[in-house]
Amino acid sequence: MPVNYATPAPDQLFPVAGVRLGTAEAGIRKANRRDLTVIELAPGSRVAGVFTKNRFCAAPVHVCREHLKSEGIRALVINTGIANAGTGEPGMETARQSCAALAKLMDVSAAQVLPFSTGVILEPLPVDRLKAGLPAALSSLKADGWHEAAHAIMTTDTVAKAASRKVGAGGTVATITGIAKGAGMIRPNMATMLGFVATDATIAQPMLERLAKEAADESFNCITIDGDTSTNDSFVIVATGQGKAKFESVGAPGWEEFKREVIAVARELAQAIVRDGEGATKYIEIAVAGGRSVSECKAAGYAIAHSPLVKTAFFASDPNLGRILAAIGYAWNNDASLADLDDTKVKVWLGSNGEETLVAENGGRALGYKEEDGARIMKAAEIKIRVDLGRGGQQAKVWTCDFSYDYVKINADYRS
Repeated sequence: MPVNYATPAPDQLFPVAGVRLGTAEAGIRKANRRDLTVIELAPGSRVAGVFTKNRFCAAPVHVCREHLKSEGIRALVINTGIANAGTGEPGMETARQSCAALAKLMDVSAAQVLPFSTGVILEPLPVDRLKAGLPAALSSLKADGWHEAAHAIMTTDTVAKAASRKVGAGGTVATITGIAKGAGMIRPNMATMLGFVATDATIAQPMLERLAKEAADESFNCITIDGDTSTNDSFVIVATGQGKAKFESVGAPGWEEFKREVIAVARELAQAIVRDGEGATKYIEIAVAGGRSVSECKAAGYAIAHSPLVKTAFFASDPNLGRILAAIGYAWNNDASLADLDDTKVKVWLGSNGEETLVAENGGRALGYKEEDGARIMKAAEIKIRVDLGRGGQQAKVWTCDFSYDYVKINADYRS
């Protein structure tokens, strides 16, 4: 069960003018489940995306990057079950075939279709099943299909992830709605698995591309579940231009407010992924301040968040908090600037439910810290670790979860 998260109801997900979504059962890997999604975009829509940095990136990631070089994207095709990663040139051909098949049915060019896949790596995508399912997905296209699409893109997720809001911007109202999937193989370097956000606003292409990167950096690139970077990570923002809000320059009225809300939607989706981490029982925020740079604050945060010893201690509610200090101490492996970190200036707090206790200072255990306080705080479902590096004015946050027995079970049985 996810930690304090429930999928929004269908009527809480606002349709975005210029976007229709349809799903189908294509039997990509398992029968009797919706595993194929088509997202149709109105002519004139602008699209930007960021993708995994994994060198074994999936075939659809390569094709997406190619197709985004041209304008006029008209559709997204998404399958679950098979990732089409580690499939070489045959996988590239399969990804291209999926685009061509949908393009033919929609009477657009193959370059106007973006493909996305998620699932098992190193197995071929049964493209004939995908193509056979496309007519059903197209026949089910509807503006209010976000809820169904959020469910259709799931793999090991236990709940669908979605977020939506209407934003007052520049004297007009813009709609922003998004869905995401992911529960494991989550680590920054675009850690979302799959995420799609759409708005009816008009946004200049260069601004949209910057927004996609900034939104990812402040949301999906601030989460980790298991420290594994997926081969298929993709985060896409669509601006259909079908609404009244228009942003053709960064000085446009309402742009900053609008951008803030897009980032908030992305962050809500990213945090939902952590709350639904495979086997997760605890949701953990790690706030690191006092760094000389944001990057070294993140490096310290991720060292804590990636540590199996820290994560298992939180699962057991065991205040073995020296593991946090050890993780901070080797964070310089990820950011060399921390090599001269003065451990006597570092402070660590642990908190939950409005309570916070100082755990460490002056290079060791805080004088007033009591282990029973740490144990009580760690029993909460939502916990905050706060760190002050004591060397600067920068800060950053990272969100993660614990490691439970179920994480091992889920991944041991993933292909069965």
